[in-house]
Amino acid sequence: MRRLMAAAAIAMGICLNATAQTYPSRPVTLVVPFAPGGTVNLMGRLLATRLSEVLGQPVIVENKPGAGGSIGANFVAKAAPDGYTLLLATMGQQSIQPLLSKDLPYDPARDFAPVALFSTVPNVLAVAASTPARTVAELVDYARRNPGKLNMASAGIGSVNHLTGELFMLRSGVQFAHVPYRGAGPATADLLSGQVQILFANLPNVLPYIKAGQLRVLAVASETRSPALPDVPTLAEAGVKDAVVESWYGVMAPARTSPEVIRKLQDTIIAIAKEKAMIAHLADQGALPYPGTSADLAKLSEQETRRWTGIIQGAHIQAN
Repeated sequence: MRRLMAAAAIAMGICLNATAQTYPSRPVTLVVPFAPGGTVNLMGRLLATRLSEVLGQPVIVENKPGAGGSIGANFVAKAAPDGYTLLLATMGQQSIQPLLSKDLPYDPARDFAPVALFSTVPNVLAVAASTPARTVAELVDYARRNPGKLNMASAGIGSVNHLTGELFMLRSGVQFAHVPYRGAGPATADLLSGQVQILFANLPNVLPYIKAGQLRVLAVASETRSPALPDVPTLAEAGVKDAVVESWYGVMAPARTSPEVIRKLQDTIIAIAKEKAMIAHLADQGALPYPGTSADLAKLSEQETRRWTGIIQGAHIQAN
C-alpha cells in the first residue's frame, strides 16, 4: 500500500508538472468586469496583449460589466479552474462589493485563487469644464451654497470611484447627488457633455481629456502628486485629509486552479510589469507598475476590505 501511495504521489507530481509545462495550449479569456472605455478595460487590454505574446496563445479580453464588477467576477468564480478563464481583479469587486451587497453570488476569499498584481493608478477629482469651481476649496464652497446642484457620476454602485466620492464627502462635509453608470466610459462621456459635474476617476480614463482642456482636475487622491500631473495638488494639500485612494489591478483565477498554473501566470505577469517597455506604456496612461505575488494580492485584498469596512460604516452606506 505504501508503495502504491508513493507511486501515485510521483504520478501526480509528474501530471502537475506536465500541466504547467503545456499550459496554455489554447486561447485564454481575461474577463474585464466593466464596460469598454474605462481604466479597468485599458489595464486589461494592455496586459492581455503582452500576455498573448509571452505565453504564445491568444489572451482574449471579454467585457462583462454590471453591478459594480460583480457580474464579471461571478462569471469567473463559476468557471472551470483550469487557468483558461481569468479575472482582471480590482479593489471594487474584491474588497468593496462584498461589503455593499447582501446577495453577492461569490465569496472573494473562497471562490478565487489570487494570481498576481500588475499595476496601480491614482484617482483624481475631475470636473466638467462648465463647473464653476477651479479648486477643491471652491468646489466645497459651491456645494455648500448650492445643495443638490452637483451630480457625481460613477462606474456603478460600489465601484471605486463611487466610494472615493463617498470618502470625499465624508471628509469634506458636503453632499453630491450620486449618478451610477454601467462603467467608467459612459460616466466620463456624460461628464464631458456636462450632464454630470463630478467624477472621481482613475487618471488614465480622463488624462487625454485633461490634456485637451475638456475636463479639469482639481486634485489627486494619492499620497504624493502624480508624475503625469506634477502641478496638481493632492487632496491633502488641497485641504481634504485622509482621503487617499489608489486603484490597483491584478489577476484572479477560479479557486482550485492548479498551483503550478498559478505560479506560471504569477511569474509571467510580474516579469511583464517590470519590463521597461511596459513601464513606459503605463506611464503614458498615468499608471504605474505594481508587480506583486499571489500572496501579495491576497494580503492587499484583506487590508482593503478592513479599510473600506470602516469608511462605509462612517459614511452610513447601507448594503443592498
